[in-house]
Amino acid sequence: MTALPILRLVLRPNPPRLLTVVIAVALIIVGVSVTVFPLDFVNEALNIVQGYAGTNIEVTSEIGWLFLLVANLVLIAGSLLPGI
Repeated sequence: MTALPILRLVLRPNPPRLLTVVIAVALIIVGVSVTVFPLDFVNEALNIVQGYAGTNIEVTSEIGWLFLLVANLVLIAGSLLPGI
């Protein structure tokens, strides 16, 4: 029996790499800290990173929701695209 031609086009998701998962988890932690549940260590870490980078960007609730969305997109891309 041969498979139907349409069945050859099925996506085969792979587990994302550890770096992709770490980036997604960091984005989720920052997003949750900004939008739902403020975490002091996240705010301190953001201040340290901004001081090191020389920026003074205010992280608003819109940015937090964007971080939560991007974290999910990073995990989806990491599982569907090889090497990410």
